[in-house]
Amino acid sequence: MYLEIVSPEKVLLSAEVDSVTVPAIEGEFQMLNNHAPIISVLEKGVIKVEGNIEISKDLKEVVNKAQDGKWHFPIKGGVLEMKNNKAIVLAD
Repeated sequence: MYLEIVSPEKVLLSAEVDSVTVPAIEGEFQMLNNHAPIISVLEKGVIKVEGNIEISKDLKEVVNKAQDGKWHFPIKGGVLEMKNNKAIVLAD
């Protein structure tokens, strides 16, 4: 599936990924390819992205790769929309 993580300052990620896990208000959940359409409010936490992606040098101070092999993007909150194998996160 395709994932975009966008902050007010810039696009943090725009890539094909295997999975994404988000910190939603009602609890953390994971999305894989062909996930049902959903819109969700996100709370402060970490977006976990699994896949073979390239992280720009200017993001390496903020984004890290955890021991589980997933990339961790910390957020203060935001909104997620998933439909047609494309997830867009508008993150604070």
